[in-house]
Amino acid sequence: MDYLPIFVDVRDRLVVVIGGGVVAHRKTEHLLKAHARVRVVAPELSADLAAYRDLGRIEHRPLLFSASQLEGAALVVAATDDDAVNESVATAARERGLLVNVVDDGKRSSFIFPAIVDRSPVIVAVGTAGHSPTLARRVRTQIEALLPERLGLLGAHAGRWREAVRRALPVLSQRLRFWDGFFSGPVATSLLAGNVAGADEATQRALDTARAAAGEARGEVYLIGAGPGDPDLLTLRAQQLLQQADVILHDRLVPEVILGRARRDAERINVGKSPGKHEHTQEYINQLLLEHARAGKRVARLKGGDPFIFGRGGEEMQVLREAGIPVVVVPGITAGLGAAASAGIPLTMRGLSQAVTMVTATGAQSGSLDWAALAQPQHTVVFYMSAAQIGFIVAQLREHGLPDAQPVALIERATWPDERVLKSTLAELPQLAQQSNLQSPTLLVVGEVAALAQLRERGAEAGLPAAGTERERG
Repeated sequence: MDYLPIFVDVRDRLVVVIGGGVVAHRKTEHLLKAHARVRVVAPELSADLAAYRDLGRIEHRPLLFSASQLEGAALVVAATDDDAVNESVATAARERGLLVNVVDDGKRSSFIFPAIVDRSPVIVAVGTAGHSPTLARRVRTQIEALLPERLGLLGAHAGRWREAVRRALPVLSQRLRFWDGFFSGPVATSLLAGNVAGADEATQRALDTARAAAGEARGEVYLIGAGPGDPDLLTLRAQQLLQQADVILHDRLVPEVILGRARRDAERINVGKSPGKHEHTQEYINQLLLEHARAGKRVARLKGGDPFIFGRGGEEMQVLREAGIPVVVVPGITAGLGAAASAGIPLTMRGLSQAVTMVTATGAQSGSLDWAALAQPQHTVVFYMSAAQIGFIVAQLREHGLPDAQPVALIERATWPDERVLKSTLAELPQLAQQSNLQSPTLLVVGEVAALAQLRERGAEAGLPAAGTERERG
């Protein structure tokens, strides 16, 4: 972050605005809404600012700027079209340790005004660190369309009840559960519709019920698929439950940007396993799930891809069900689907592939795979966790009749910013893999459709050079 997003209390504090035009009026309007005392320094005022002066809402000093006019200020805004004046304002503010905003000049500003969605007391501020105010306004417009007009009414109601809820439910997790239920319940729906009658009585009843049940609160577990890595591929349901969870048990490959979408105060526990290094056994993970759920907590078990595809989610669900703990399963985009889509590989396609099989390469040498079936023509096979097993996989497929010229593709860290796609033939794959220093996770796609990956050069679209056999997306 280039700027720390904060909300500043300027009620009854002096803010000095240098400039008397349209832009100065716009900034003054925001400041007055926040109950600031505003001093405008400008030889002349726009009609709107003059109206504020005549109503006694602002102090006007009809002078050219001088540093003494910043005396007593909490914040400073430079809103003139004179570059030299703006520089003088910024310098004087910095010398006095004052935060200053020079409109449309990020280099001279120590704070910026965000684009605002105002549903007071609910305020949403959107900023781009000064890079693109137009983009900030566009994002604000999109958010504005999502938020109910009476959201502020609901926020004010919750504020009045906050202390009563704190006294009735002294444990934080109990309060969070109450508010989660409240904001999705009938009282909130009624308030958002503008119906305030009976809201306090209904809130009291809901609080009484929550207090009576506080000692009996049952925990629950959410088995959530985080998808292949790109946070934009996380499902809406997954994001909702991450915001509810008290504890998050996550895999090693779940990126920080997805973990960042969880509740800020949720406890995070990394239970990830590296290839060949199982720091945490499945029994240990099962025990953690049971322990936290039995303590009445809402537990998110966050897994890369989909929890039921090579994620041992089925085993965890069984353990939880046998213990009588409620389980919610949230599917995710499995790595095979995400990787193929990102690389532009259709896993099935008329004339090229009539079937697709997903296989875990872990334990490929155990003798449990039907290699003859995997080597059938017009058949796509996606091998998960394949980096360490390339040589054995190629040998088995060739032994069972797959031609040396069969197209293959390796997709490393699919959908991540540093994704890499390598293409080859079956015969040349071992050498390519050895030369490429593959990182986990890597998927191997075998089948005629793998040759189509070149049809989607997204790296080139992003301004990166296109490659013949390799594409990196940065």
